[in-house]
Amino acid sequence: MEATTNSPAGDTIDRVLTVQNKMGIHARPAAMIVRVTTKFAGEVYFEKDDEQVNGKSIMGLMMLAAGRGSQIRVTVKGAGASQLVNDLEALFARKFDEG
Repeated sequence: MEATTNSPAGDTIDRVLTVQNKMGIHARPAAMIVRVTTKFAGEVYFEKDDEQVNGKSIMGLMMLAAGRGSQIRVTVKGAGASQLVNDLEALFARKFDEG
């Protein structure tokens, strides 16, 4: 599921990602996500169960308590949003390299 809009600041993309690794988003996967998102100059937010957190915050991501099978909506705003979403999709698909 993807919605894209164009604005002067760049694209806005919403996409739903599924947590597939066994332990969910704990400290290590949260750090991996932040490593990807901090390279992006725009805004990144993750949302689960009506709780939204900054996608550049390890603590925020861990507070989502996203276990295996959780659906998380990512919203990316700014130039290069599409590339960031692709990078995040790949990271989630790799199960954060945990198998």
